[in-house]
Amino acid sequence: MQDWVNLINSYVWSPALIYLCLGVGVYFSIRTRFMQLRLIRDMFSLLFDGKASSEGVSSFQALSMTLSGRVGIGNIAGVATAISFGGPGAMFWMWMMAFLGASTSYVECTLGQIYKQRIDGQFRGGPAYYIERGLKMRWYAIAFALATILGCGLLLPGMQANGIASGLSNGFGIPPETTAFGVVLVLATIIFGGVKRIARVAEVVVPFMALGYILMALVIIALNIHLVPEVITLIVSSALSFHAGFGAMIGLAIMWGVKRGVYSNEAGQGSGPHAAAAAEVSHPAKQGIVQAFAVYIDTLIVCSATAFMILITGKFNVADPNKEGGFLFHGLPDIAAGTGYTQSAVESVFPGFGAMFVGVALLFFAFTTIIAYYYIAESNVTYLLQKRRGSGTALFLLKCMLLTTVVYGAVRTSDLAWGLGDIGVGMMAWLNIIAILLLQKPALIALKDYEAQKAQGLDPTFDPVKLGIADADFWVTREAAQQPETDKRK
Repeated sequence: MQDWVNLINSYVWSPALIYLCLGVGVYFSIRTRFMQLRLIRDMFSLLFDGKASSEGVSSFQALSMTLSGRVGIGNIAGVATAISFGGPGAMFWMWMMAFLGASTSYVECTLGQIYKQRIDGQFRGGPAYYIERGLKMRWYAIAFALATILGCGLLLPGMQANGIASGLSNGFGIPPETTAFGVVLVLATIIFGGVKRIARVAEVVVPFMALGYILMALVIIALNIHLVPEVITLIVSSALSFHAGFGAMIGLAIMWGVKRGVYSNEAGQGSGPHAAAAAEVSHPAKQGIVQAFAVYIDTLIVCSATAFMILITGKFNVADPNKEGGFLFHGLPDIAAGTGYTQSAVESVFPGFGAMFVGVALLFFAFTTIIAYYYIAESNVTYLLQKRRGSGTALFLLKCMLLTTVVYGAVRTSDLAWGLGDIGVGMMAWLNIIAILLLQKPALIALKDYEAQKAQGLDPTFDPVKLGIADADFWVTREAAQQPETDKRK
């Protein structure tokens, strides 16, 4: 099976997708006039702007839900594999992917807000919704929905579960079967509780786990502060082909940096718009800006924390692309690329504690990501079966499928789990990036409208009719409902 998975991956993650991700990031950065730099202050101020309602979650809850999907095993094991197969320079290209991808994330998440719908008393949205309403391509929307249900409901959760099992096995000696049973038990309690429970769990767990992990990284960096300039030089020189040992790997550095960057921060993948659409805000651009900030948190902060811990301590290997089984750098004999790099790095500074700490961090990171995957898959099942009989049964089957996948992933090899996960990410990215390229105009109009209202000292509100944006039914209904109140105040 591994050979088949590798073959499919070679087509899904061909150089075309790598350069498409980078190219789209450059394009949207130019079209938004580098909003990821200009609107940094807004990113912070909007975090606590929207308030939760009976139908939607707050801006911060939506951000936490998104981060629960972005901040996962990719931030620990994904960074390690990128360094192992792409050299230290892969981290530079992950940074570039985060900077450029922030504008891509703005576009897709703003579109998620513009074309969201109210279904069964909850806000729902995502690429399937904006593809159907914005592009009028129902077949394309169905294709994305099916790909996302397959990716987030079947292929990706196994990768996260495998990371949890590996981390707890290395740190505490807990058998993967025991881990699988415990994770499934707690996971079932949460996902059977609905989107509100998912949002509440993410709101509490995500900030806690990210801050704890970053603090650990800062301590390790502080203890080795004299090595930081050397590590930065190593990353940049390797990425730009200046390093004597790793410079020849520039192609692999780009490929693995972009590949793991997209997997980690999910910019362009199409997962972020699902949580973004659930937010209760007065203007779609607000949540788009907040979601752009999520890319920074994921890659520039959390992934960088992992990379610096690994590179500062020298606990990593770099595979020789020209010699099977050979290494350009061999700092960890008998340790496979992945979780073990990070655990060894922290363990070298805090013996007897480091491996356990990373194991617990992985548990929180990956567990909340699985929850986010369920929510994304559920949103697409709801899209396909809205107002139809059997939707309840379909959602029950989805829950059972995801729980089964978690058990399977926990006990399988990491290579197979990562291979299946990469296929899931790649399928979604291909379909979504093409869609947002075709449907970019409403997101760009929304950004211009948001900035114009801000310049007038107003709290931006959204009127799609006035802006010439069609089929944004939720916002048209909302505007009509609020109009009498506005008239009364006048």
